[in-house]
Amino acid sequence: MASAHSPNAIDRFDDRAREKFESAGRTVVYRGELLRHPVYTRFVHWTVALFFFLALFSGFALYLPSLFHWITPLFGGGQYTRILHPYFGVAFVVVFALQVLNWLDRMLWNEADSRWMRNIRQIASGEEKLDPPETGFFNAGQKLLFWEVVIGCVAYIITGTIMWAGAKVFGALAVAVSYVIHDIAAIVMLGGIFIHIYQSTIGEPGTFQSMVRGAVSEAWAWTFHPAWYKQVTGRDPREAYESALKQTDSTKR
Repeated sequence: MASAHSPNAIDRFDDRAREKFESAGRTVVYRGELLRHPVYTRFVHWTVALFFFLALFSGFALYLPSLFHWITPLFGGGQYTRILHPYFGVAFVVVFALQVLNWLDRMLWNEADSRWMRNIRQIASGEEKLDPPETGFFNAGQKLLFWEVVIGCVAYIITGTIMWAGAKVFGALAVAVSYVIHDIAAIVMLGGIFIHIYQSTIGEPGTFQSMVRGAVSEAWAWTFHPAWYKQVTGRDPREAYESALKQTDSTKR
């Protein structure tokens, strides 16, 4: 749940952006569904994804040309790939900064997230049919990925600047160390993205839909984010789950 505070310049910017995008697009929420992500949030998310993969693939082509030489023609050749890669990286960081502004309050760690981590084995194995009742708009796993990307972006900015300016400005040692840190940050982030893709498709069915259509089923909400479900509906998620089970059983009979 977002913390209560007086709107500042950042909040006002984010609010104006939401309003403009909502006027340009729309989110259809059917009966039995809840609004999860408005148009602006979805636009920022997919733009972040676009520039991430552009930076990733162009980086692969530069880092391992023997394996990924087939990528460079997509960017106009090796020289253009080298020129475009840092710009893709800068665009990724800039757009992700908009996502940080959009989600920062909801991504702050709290005690509910610590409890979620303590129950991660039961959650991952499916022993628990519902996530812990305190799980809000984002769970601890999603928050960890968010902050991993934040740290990665900081690493990209620092190391990318050093590599871009070169040894004449920062020295050969700083450039060499920056290459190592830059590559490690990219590998760690890629691992996190793989987990994110799995969770949003197979791990938590219905999550991908939330970033395409912007809406989720009530069943999805009470299963994976029960505290958020209770916040927006005023209903108890456990009672909703048990009621749905009874209706399913009666239909089968």
